[in-house]
This record gives sequence, C-alpha cells and structure tokens, in this order.
Amino acid sequence: MNAYAVLMAGGVGTRFWPRSRRKSPKQVLRIFGEESLIQATYNRLSGLVDDSRLYVVTSREQKQMIHEQLPHLSEENFLLEPVGRNTAPCIGLAAIHIAAVDPEAVMIVLPADHLITEVETFRKVIRLAVDFAAQNDGLVTLGIHPTEPATGYGYIQAGEEVYREGEMPVFKVKTFAEKPNLETARRFLESGDFYWNSGMFIWKASTILQEISDKLPEIYEALQEVEAALNTPRYSEQVERMYRHIKGISIDFGVMQQAREVYVIPVEMGWNDVGSWETVYSISPKDKHLNAGEYDTLINIRSGKNYVYSP
Repeated sequence: MNAYAVLMAGGVGTRFWPRSRRKSPKQVLRIFGEESLIQATYNRLSGLVDDSRLYVVTSREQKQMIHEQLPHLSEENFLLEPVGRNTAPCIGLAAIHIAAVDPEAVMIVLPADHLITEVETFRKVIRLAVDFAAQNDGLVTLGIHPTEPATGYGYIQAGEEVYREGEMPVFKVKTFAEKPNLETARRFLESGDFYWNSGMFIWKASTILQEISDKLPEIYEALQEVEAALNTPRYSEQVERMYRHIKGISIDFGVMQQAREVYVIPVEMGWNDVGSWETVYSISPKDKHLNAGEYDTLINIRSGKNYVYSP
C-alpha cells in the first residue's frame, strides 16, 4: 500500500479549556486511558504506514511535547507551521513534501485528536480508501453514520454508489452542508443519506495539489516557492514568508465543497471528535448518580450528571 500519513496536530483545543491549553493542547492529553489522543491516532496506523512515511504538522511551540510522545519519529517527520492558517495550508505543506519523495503517493490525512474505538474497522476502511484513491483522481473522505441530530458537525450527502467492497460502499458526494440547526439536522438524520463530516481525507498528493492550484491559487503559488526551497537553507524562510502572506482557510471550504470528483465512504467505527466537555461526558463511564470524570475521590452531595475534573 503506497500510503503516507499526515497528522494535523497544530490546534490548541480552546473548547476544551482549562484542561487543554496552549502548552498542553488536547492532542497530547490522556483523556481515555494511558494513551494520549495523538498516541492513539499514531497507533491506529500501525500496519498501514511505516514511521518513515508519517508526518506530523504542528507548531514550533508544540513540536517538542509531541515528539516526546512519538519518539520513534525522526526530526524530518515534523513539519512546523509558524502560525496556524487552518487546514488547507497545512495539508498543502504536507503534500509538497510527500510529492517530492513519491509523486504517486496517496495521503491519509487525519486530525490528531479524534477518538476511534473500533480500530480494525478504521484500518479496513482506510485500506479501501487508499486503494480507491490510488486508482481514481478524486478526493475521498470518511462519513460517520449519525446517531443523533447533531448540530455541531458538518454533513455530507451521499449520491450515486460508484464502488463497493464487501459491505463498504463508496458514494459520489452530492453535497456538503454546514453545521445545521436542530430542525435541519433532524431532516438529515431521517433522510438516511447524510453523514457527519469526520475531517479525515484520503487522496493522491498530486491530486490535492492540483485542486489547490485550481481553487486556491494564492496558496498554491506560495507552496511552489516553498517546494523550490526544499532541502535548502532557504526552506524555513520560505515557509515563514508563505504563512505571513496567505489567508487561513479550511480544506473543506476552500477545496472540498467546490471540487467535482469527491467521494465518501460511510463508516461506523466508534468515532468522536472529542470537541467539548459535553462530548467527553457523554462517552465517559458514569457512576450510579451519572457523574463522570477524572478524580481520586468524589464526595457526592445530592449531585448528578456532572463531569468532574481535578488536576
């Protein structure tokens, strides 16, 4: 499998304050068990991608703490952003590095801070997505089967089925929908053809660079200058210059919603983006009073349905 992985790990998890702070961002926290979220993401890729083909895009400030948690990665596996500019520049930066090494490479792009409990299902759908992307010049994303009319996620509507492997179909994407209100989310859930947008992507490095060239020419022009400086003393300066001049934009808004060849693979794999304290509470074990959290001793006086965190 000619795959490379990119872990997007530059966020600070502001919705998860005070547990998540700039110097201890969400991806390095051990919220569920002994592994941090980024360690769990890395371990899920075992057997899919060699360490030499795995890149972490993060900030200079966070690089050291992440490297301490992923000691098997070399310095060259870390791509450092001088400032956050959302996901499109982040993905473009990784793509030029990967394409320079392997023009036919398929990229697996993952947020570093998501929870997935059904690891083998994840690996199975990633293999399917990589094989499909390798044979098609399209953009593949994973859609999560919705379990409730959630208003905190974007949605993807599936269109025509174009491929199937066993019980896993691949659909052409019909439309993307921004985070809906509750009434719209209920309609999406009832329709049966809408899925949560997971923010996980699979595509050829060359394909996403072509899409960025077509849809985000300012970013692509800056990426070309960085590409020309790869493996030279000018590299860091060019990255600084790029991030100083470009505007931040997400890959969803900048590319995915405009591209024509976009595909979605629906999957149920125990996914959660761990986006808020409410989310953490909903998936945490609870006592008989429906309290959950991280604490040694809890004195409960007529209280219930709380998440308790004691540093």
